[in-house]
Amino acid sequence: MLNIALFGAPGAGKGTQSEKLIKDHNLAYIATGDILRREILEGSDLGKKAKSIIDEGGLVSDEIIVQIIEKNITTNTEVNGFLFDGFPRTYVQAYILEGLLLKLNTELTCMLSLDITEEEAIDRLLNRAKTSGRSDDNLKVIKNRLKEYRNKTLPVANFYKDKNIFMSINGMGSVKEVYNRLNDAIELTLKKALLNVVIFGHPGAGKGTQAEMLAEKYNLIYISTGDLLRTEIGKKTELGKKASEYLKTGSIVPDEIVIRLLENKIKKNPKANGYLFNGFPRTMVQAYILEGLLLKLNSSISCMIEIRVPMLELFRRLSHRAKTDSKKTYDNETEAIVKRLEDYENITVPVAEYYRSQNKVYTVDGIGNKEDIFTRLSAHIEAAFKRAR
Repeated sequence: MLNIALFGAPGAGKGTQSEKLIKDHNLAYIATGDILRREILEGSDLGKKAKSIIDEGGLVSDEIIVQIIEKNITTNTEVNGFLFDGFPRTYVQAYILEGLLLKLNTELTCMLSLDITEEEAIDRLLNRAKTSGRSDDNLKVIKNRLKEYRNKTLPVANFYKDKNIFMSINGMGSVKEVYNRLNDAIELTLKKALLNVVIFGHPGAGKGTQAEMLAEKYNLIYISTGDLLRTEIGKKTELGKKASEYLKTGSIVPDEIVIRLLENKIKKNPKANGYLFNGFPRTMVQAYILEGLLLKLNSSISCMIEIRVPMLELFRRLSHRAKTDSKKTYDNETEAIVKRLEDYENITVPVAEYYRSQNKVYTVDGIGNKEDIFTRLSAHIEAAFKRAR
């Protein structure tokens, strides 16, 4: 998702620029002032709580604000992301937004700061006062608002600078000129975003063949846990010796072995455009592990592609593979094949449901020649990439 925080002093033009950004990028507009007033007008429970506080001259708490924001995020399901205007305004709110987006399986893509001089801000707000009728558009109030911005809101910039997602945008010039700068910054940010794909399907579904082709086409680092493990076994490393006993029986290799191999592979490719995972995650625990690994890179899973093949066809393919040079250790034993398929149904299918709840799963018919299947997979990956970017 494309989640943007638009930052800038009063008068920087956030509201004006937001209108075009949300239209061109299909974003939902999250302006805390606007949604707070809407909740009050609609008489919702949150709105009533906020109104009682405001009527008594108090400030609406972060707890209420974050509940209202969460409500707006979870009810806007047909958008590509969110544009936050007026939030976060404090260092504390930056942490709140971080946690909220993590809870909703997403993150802030970038913070764009519209920078103008204080003199320009004062001139713009005084000119606005001639037509706006706003009581806070007078010199004394404007100066106090700018002082409040400097003291409380500017430190938020440091929070996002530390995460390397803060971008300073020259806010001087025409509306079109400033918008073009904002749009260029968004495009640059999206190009830097990692695109991470999980190939999913029963043993025998053809994941390995398709995954390598897709990784090459989209310039992604191919990570097959099976290949990594077999390499370790071939080198007779300690990890390889431990893994060998599990693979012989078709059992899932313990996570403490697999995670070390994944970390090493990712560390060796620091300039990757993204990763294509085959054979991981196979369990819910592994799904959480992968989230943690990608979170270190300020990234997440872009999509999961499920290759679906009927059960009888899977048996036929695995039995045939046992007679070829590409056979796996468990292909020769019917019992081992059955165990692999049962493990998949009982342990791995819930992982797909986990990603499906995040609208990240694309299902592809795995019957046909590899070129036809590859075409279907490519179409879904490109759709997922457009959505992610």
